[in-house]
Amino acid sequence: MWREAGQTLHLAWQAHFDIVRALAFSPDERTLATGSWDGALKLWDLEHGALLWSGWHTDSIQSLTFAPEGRTLASGGFDATVRLWDAYRGVHRQTLNGHAGPVYALAWSPDGRLLASGDFAGTIRLWERQQTGPARCVQILAGHSNWVRGLTFAPDGSRVASASWDGTLKLWELASGRCLQTLVGHTEKVNCVA
Repeated sequence: MWREAGQTLHLAWQAHFDIVRALAFSPDERTLATGSWDGALKLWDLEHGALLWSGWHTDSIQSLTFAPEGRTLASGGFDATVRLWDAYRGVHRQTLNGHAGPVYALAWSPDGRLLASGDFAGTIRLWERQQTGPARCVQILAGHSNWVRGLTFAPDGSRVASASWDGTLKLWELASGRCLQTLVGHTEKVNCVA
């Protein structure tokens, strides 16, 4: 962990037993979530480097993201699941099933109501959090021909952009589920979008 614009090393620790594939800062920047090919999800206190809690997928963790309010952490794994965690207590709240294979990308809508998840088949699922009861899949966006590796919501939450190993980026309108635009021109796989 670096400070002062990358000039000072603040913390270094052996966090996992395999490659760390996913990182996510909490919105208040006090904690860092790490996900690894060892299947472990860990939450770290950044002031002292202390491990706050650990959780597990049944296979490697590929993606992590905090909800805007900071209380919920989502993890996507090679086990084809998305898991929702209470970030404060380390309690597993829910497993979201429905993907046919590894979940490589996650993004929360700005209001924290929707979670987008992208998988190896090029499919994006939109999950809606309920006031009471579990989150449920409310929309499936299909159109990529390869892995979805990156997702981001527009600031107003009305659209989501996706990046794929098929070399394209797509812009989706959530109200209709329609692909508004496909951006081409990359000569290789596209890994992220912001």
